[in-house]
Amino acid sequence: MQEVLDKYRQFERDGFALLQAAVSPAQIEALRDAVETFRRENSVCGAANMRNLLSGCPYVKSFAVAGLAHKIASEILGVSALPVRAILFDKTPAANWYVTWHQDLSIPVKERLEIDGYGPWSTKEGVLHVQPPASVLEGMVALRIHLDPCPESNGAVKFVAGSHLGGVLAPERVSGLREGGRAVVCPAEVGDVIAMRPLVLHASSVSQSPAHRRVLHIEYAGVQLPAGLAWAEA
Repeated sequence: MQEVLDKYRQFERDGFALLQAAVSPAQIEALRDAVETFRRENSVCGAANMRNLLSGCPYVKSFAVAGLAHKIASEILGVSALPVRAILFDKTPAANWYVTWHQDLSIPVKERLEIDGYGPWSTKEGVLHVQPPASVLEGMVALRIHLDPCPESNGAVKFVAGSHLGGVLAPERVSGLREGGRAVVCPAEVGDVIAMRPLVLHASSVSQSPAHRRVLHIEYAGVQLPAGLAWAEA
């Protein structure tokens, strides 16, 4: 129990936490099979990122709605967490890129409504996105489930601890934090889960020894959207 409490305190303080060996080998293998079946059935073999897994991959949806990930997210948010998006990120020798420092500021929704505090709007792979008020993002958590080893040499995610506490950061603030030498690299093994707040500043480097680095990224909400605005996949 003390270990769980310590992890929770670390998460609230830093904006992220590593949960080691959280997912069983059998569950990881089943998730790998599910996402690779999705690749084949949707003719996206070799794609670095695959979106819309909640609506397009029944096994991932089941895992997100009723599996271990849902339990972890609900404990963090203090309510029954609603899964709202699932993406597979994969770096390979053919798809190896640098992800610059950023916060996750947009959410996927079904249709555009002009509501105070919501905007700007964008479209990603056919799905409408909007930047909500910071209060919505503060009521969310993302879980990164590692389907492959992700050491620092293979593009492990890195964070600026505590940066989520500043709300939506201005570009100059991002630059200041990035250059302040406070980055924490968070390598992970197969079955590890990294829980993170959308507003925590994060990035990942180009892999120095590129191999499959499949990460199932599931986002959960613990807050309601305004009347009429609906999550795209929930």
